[in-house]
Amino acid sequence: MNFIETKLKGCFVLEPKVFHDERGYFMESFNQNNFNQGIGAEVQFVQDNQSYSSRGVLRGLHYQCGEHAQAKLVRVLEGEVLDVAVDLRPDSETYGQSYSILLSAENKKQFYIPRGFAHGFIVLSETATFFYKCDNFYNKESEGGLIYNDPSLGIDWGMAEEELIISEKDQVLPTLENARKVW
Repeated sequence: MNFIETKLKGCFVLEPKVFHDERGYFMESFNQNNFNQGIGAEVQFVQDNQSYSSRGVLRGLHYQCGEHAQAKLVRVLEGEVLDVAVDLRPDSETYGQSYSILLSAENKKQFYIPRGFAHGFIVLSETATFFYKCDNFYNKESEGGLIYNDPSLGIDWGMAEEELIISEKDQVLPTLENARKVW
């Protein structure tokens, strides 16, 4: 596995070693020891989540705060998404900045997002199956989010506004300026 740190300190793109032959392919998608060594931190995942969505579905930007903050390791099992992380760590040099990456079943890349970030994705293919590991359990009282089209974030979701499918909950999230400040 190749670990590439992004411009957002602590966020990594993981590129697996894929072995192809006439039968198909094989890859190791996760190894706890290699993962911790690759990111230079101890992370213990406790919950796996999976979602299935159609083209234009935008989920996010979500986070959990305080003692229930979550780090995530995300990947796409089927289809293609644009995955986005936003740095919410108040003392970070990249506070309020985002990083976007194309994740697909074809490229098999994974994206590690540490605690202190908002996260979201949009489905670019007809459908997508999205899988992620979390290092903390979900806690409804600790959830927060940012509106996907906050002008201060300037995220290009790669799709026209009229094509987006967004939950009612995600349509009323606050801007970064008005979000919960509980880090």
